[in-house]
Amino acid sequence: MPPPLELHLDDIVQTRKPHPCGGDTWRIVRLGAEIGIKCERCGRRVLLPRAEFERRIKRFVARGPAGPA
Repeated sequence: MPPPLELHLDDIVQTRKPHPCGGDTWRIVRLGAEIGIKCERCGRRVLLPRAEFERRIKRFVARGPAGPA
C-alpha cells in the first residue's frame, strides 16, 4: 500500500469529476482520517474518507503553507 499523500490546510486540488455546480477545484479545510474540502465555486463543504479523497484527486492546483516543522 502506498504511503498517504502529504496534504496541508489550504491546498487547492482539482478532482476527476466536477461538482454539480460545475466547479472542480476544492480547498482543503480539515485534515485527519476524514478530509474536509470546500468547493471554490459554490462554497459547499464535504467530508470524505482520506482513501476516497486521494483517489478523486487529479492534480494539485496550489499548495498551502507547510504544516509545523
